[in-house]
Amino acid sequence: MTFKTKESRLFLILGSFLIANAILAEFIGVKIFTVEGSLGIPKFDINMFGVKDLSFNMSAGVVTWPFIFIMTDIINEYFGVKQVRFLSILASILICYAFVVVGFAMGLQSSDFWVNQTVNGSTINMDTAFNSIFGQGMWIIAGSIIAFLVGQMVDVVIFQKIKSSTGERFLWLRATGSTLVSQFIDSFVVIFIAFYINPAFNWSWQMVAAIGLVNYTYKFLVAILMTPLLYVAHNFIDRYLGKELAQKMVLQASEK
Repeated sequence: MTFKTKESRLFLILGSFLIANAILAEFIGVKIFTVEGSLGIPKFDINMFGVKDLSFNMSAGVVTWPFIFIMTDIINEYFGVKQVRFLSILASILICYAFVVVGFAMGLQSSDFWVNQTVNGSTINMDTAFNSIFGQGMWIIAGSIIAFLVGQMVDVVIFQKIKSSTGERFLWLRATGSTLVSQFIDSFVVIFIAFYINPAFNWSWQMVAAIGLVNYTYKFLVAILMTPLLYVAHNFIDRYLGKELAQKMVLQASEK
């Protein structure tokens, strides 16, 4: 593939955007933010499975995940299941590579003048801050990568099954439906690996279920709200490719 044709350039752009967002999600995911606080509304006090005072405290990685699943559905629509699987595996390999490089950087001896920096009147140990931000536990890394792969594979299969039943109709159903199922699995796989089977945390199943459902509720609402963007992206791509080429690619993708 020489990337001289419209379809090859489109694949490069969509694939690069998917992988970039997947890697970004891993690194910004160390920040936990409050959804209610960010929206300026009172916090919800949710009681579930005996776990009290739950609210929507989310990993910042959820900011890019909706775009990842939109890219997944678009690539699936125009290029087929095999290409999505290829990009998902490639993204996982590159995430692992990124963590290896970061781990190497963390092991480098810091310069004396860099360690203690004054920021806004406060002295910060930059070495400790760097290692705290980038030094995620291996269980969390493994959980997020496995959850990403499983979620992606489930997404493409459900997408194609719905498409085979409905044809070219109901784009919202196959795209949003596949995303909702894959997000459900993703929400629980990462928590199960990182906090349930991890001996450092050893969460109860009630905690896993409660946190997982709260996280999924947020992802469910975001997936619904993002559906119009899927139609915008499809319309833009159809205009870029031209009606004839776009229809040809969609048909070929369904046959792969």
